[in-house]
Amino acid sequence: MATTSASRRAAVAAAAAAPAVHYRVECADLHARLFAVTLTIAAPAAQQRVALPVWIPGSYLVREFAKNLQGLRATQGRRKPVLTQLDKCSWQIDCVPGQALVLHYQVCAYDNSVRTAWLDATRGFFNGTSVCLRVEGQTEAPHALEIVPPALAPDAARWSCATALVPVKADKHGFGSYRAANYDELADSPVEMGAFWSAEFEACGVPHRFVIAGAAASFDGERLIADTKAICEAEMRFWHGDKAGKRGGPKLPIDRYVFMLNAVDDGYGGLEHRHSTALICNRRDLPQRGEKKKQPEGYTTLLGLISHEYFHTWNVKRMRPAEFARYDYSQENYTQLLWFFEGFTSYYDDLLLRRAGRIDDAAYLRLLNKTINQVLQTPGRLVQPVADASFDAWVKYYRQDEQTPNSTVSYYTKGALVALCFDLTLRQEGKGTLDDVMRHLWTHSSGGPISEADIAAALEAVGGRSYAPELARWVHSTDELPLAALLRAHGVATLDDPSQPAQALGLRVAESGGSVQIKVVLRGGAAEKAGFSANDEWLGIELPAIGGRGKATAQSAQAWRITKLDDLALYLGDATKCTALVARDRRLLRLPLVLPTGSTTWRLFAHDAAKVAAWLAAKP
Repeated sequence: MATTSASRRAAVAAAAAAPAVHYRVECADLHARLFAVTLTIAAPAAQQRVALPVWIPGSYLVREFAKNLQGLRATQGRRKPVLTQLDKCSWQIDCVPGQALVLHYQVCAYDNSVRTAWLDATRGFFNGTSVCLRVEGQTEAPHALEIVPPALAPDAARWSCATALVPVKADKHGFGSYRAANYDELADSPVEMGAFWSAEFEACGVPHRFVIAGAAASFDGERLIADTKAICEAEMRFWHGDKAGKRGGPKLPIDRYVFMLNAVDDGYGGLEHRHSTALICNRRDLPQRGEKKKQPEGYTTLLGLISHEYFHTWNVKRMRPAEFARYDYSQENYTQLLWFFEGFTSYYDDLLLRRAGRIDDAAYLRLLNKTINQVLQTPGRLVQPVADASFDAWVKYYRQDEQTPNSTVSYYTKGALVALCFDLTLRQEGKGTLDDVMRHLWTHSSGGPISEADIAAALEAVGGRSYAPELARWVHSTDELPLAALLRAHGVATLDDPSQPAQALGLRVAESGGSVQIKVVLRGGAAEKAGFSANDEWLGIELPAIGGRGKATAQSAQAWRITKLDDLALYLGDATKCTALVARDRRLLRLPLVLPTGSTTWRLFAHDAAKVAAWLAAKP
């Protein structure tokens, strides 16, 4: 993509000196899904160590990327130095000082997500953490990346390459040489390849590019670009005011940005980077040309994802936990602040859709309603504080199983509600807003590492008092959040609606092919009391005989097959007890189920539109 003139001049000047570390990445075998990598280290140490990261920043799970590396070999001219594997992801090479070391290896790329690497006959994608060995002792030196186009792809002539790295010598399709200031920048700059759709636009004067792989022919690119531009400009002005991008305005933290979206049959997610983001979505959620109906829910969800990842440009990629001032790629990096960096971002992603004019007040309240009910229907919120949930992300949030909702809470959703409570509290007290707190943190940290003490200080600076009690209750305890009272003060009432069957029973299920599969049994619910277990198949119900001879209400015992939970209302009638018939490990069980009564879920209702508008339409 285009870069600023200053970036071009810097790239040309840097090109005069050979980089200390150079990677050449080739699409070696599209059908075997193999990237071939040649790593040249100009001045290796006598005992040079190299290692592949075990995780990628922004995705808090040790993923063992080295499992996909194969065929590692080393050469120094005609010499083949001794190469010793030290552990699961690092190696040592005995080198002759003063002679370039060349490493050759392959990476198997079969993960079609935003986190690792993918290669087939239609598309290539990789993150540096999956493909580029880290050269110990030289991580701060300039790094060069050379990307070679595939020679044997069916439509190789149509392939292009996109990355946020600054090009040194790239052809019109984007293949060629790029430069990174250090390993961190290289690792933080994913690469997309293929015959993708591409468009460019400016937001507050900053060049942006959007590339999409896998879009259907009906895709409406003009609408997506218009909506994305509006979101980007709303977020730039959120952080930097109305003068963002204007002459005499504040300096922006980015001079370029690339959105990389992989449209698939079924998928959702994103991973933030300093000058780009990698996204994945259901291709049916892309806007369609000629679509006249109300904005589809799936497209709103996609816009929320775009908003979320772009907000991370400030909140996590620059302003970040103090523990992440320098990443340790060899092991877990712990912080208790994901409730702020992910949770507050989750609060603002939909709120800024509203401020950018992409949704209205009613649509925003529906999205907020969904988040509130997700948290209220998670028993783990009463077990683990959201700060501890952040610390345990490595073993709980990113390793979810049937007990996860019972033992922890999402720092995305609970963190978003913590942000909501702080925002509404500040607004109610009349001395500022959470917007002011975020901008105060950005200014006073110079867009760098912060701690919880910094967050507390910013709240106090804006609100005029200490918010330590709120931080203790809302972040470090399992107390319920004062959602209803705060919403009511800002024009939003909370109404009680009857729960859906799964919610009422305390279940999470999958319904397909005429089968009801139990995925999660929630703590304290009717299903747990009856003895349901995750992985059960719920086959049917039995109703006991009622009444007697000569009575109009007499009814014999009945048994019914169910294929979805909605069948229960049909077959149970007014009954409050039944026997559930389930299959567990091929055994048929009969579980006595007492049906809950009066189970409700929240529905938000705007009873004072002026107060709601004052909150949702607020501007910097």
